[in-house]
Amino acid sequence: MFQEFVEERVTGDGADLFVRRAGPASAPPVVLLHGYPQTSAMWHRVAPILARSYQVICPDLRGYGRSDKPASTPSHQPYSKRAMANDIVAVMQKLGHERFFVGAHDRGARVAHRLGLDHPDRTAAMVLLDIAPTREMYAGTDAKFARAYWHWFFLTQPEPVPEKIIGGDPEAFWKLKCFNQAHGEPPFAADALSEYLTAFADPENIHASCEDYRAAASIDIDHDDADKSRKLAPPILALWAKHGVIETCFDALALWNKRADRVEGEALDATHYMAEEIPEEIALRMSAFFTRNPILAEAAE
Repeated sequence: MFQEFVEERVTGDGADLFVRRAGPASAPPVVLLHGYPQTSAMWHRVAPILARSYQVICPDLRGYGRSDKPASTPSHQPYSKRAMANDIVAVMQKLGHERFFVGAHDRGARVAHRLGLDHPDRTAAMVLLDIAPTREMYAGTDAKFARAYWHWFFLTQPEPVPEKIIGGDPEAFWKLKCFNQAHGEPPFAADALSEYLTAFADPENIHASCEDYRAAASIDIDHDDADKSRKLAPPILALWAKHGVIETCFDALALWNKRADRVEGEALDATHYMAEEIPEEIALRMSAFFTRNPILAEAAE
């Protein structure tokens, strides 16, 4: 995986992140943010395609993979999407990118949402995969959604309930959760799956990822409520799985139009892990959207 990509650790905003990157030095930058319970390896089929035309940066989010896992607090602030977004801005700045594109999936797309609100001058355009806004999804919870996204409610239980249960057999939990979302036909390459399972076997990773979800159900909603009069300024392309929960339980475009000024999107013929199922289409959609919403020189000044 990731042939010709540099691998390094870059200091974020309170956490050092493991980063994979490649692409022409003169090309526009795009950062790709992964979801739960994965790592930057989820982009191994998309990133090489984009790296032909972009500087591609694939970090492991704080708490995941080979990135730092800071101690948390009772408010879960270190795993708020604000803290995670600040990491990304700091990493990109250290790599020389003041303004950039964002492609993001699942939890990474929630980080991207906060990044776009807190740092609108940094983000030229964003492609968000298989999410609707967190606050609105919680507000629209019904029995159908709760059964399908049971992990949203399990992982937010007080420490150490989910940590103990997952820690008994991390590999079994990972496969039950992820294979189920892929409808029994997992699209994961052997090398990627090995990386996911190795990372998830670490008790610190299990705890940090639970903190990510606890933050989403508490401090992240507080931050969203404080910003209820503001909308995302960067243009948004929302793509979601036709065979997934966003399609069956929510009106994704209607919810995104409540939170962003410029939104377009549609469901694609895939399940939740669309970047690994239909990578060529995802890369093409990202590239086309970024081309239509370029990083203007005057916007970066």
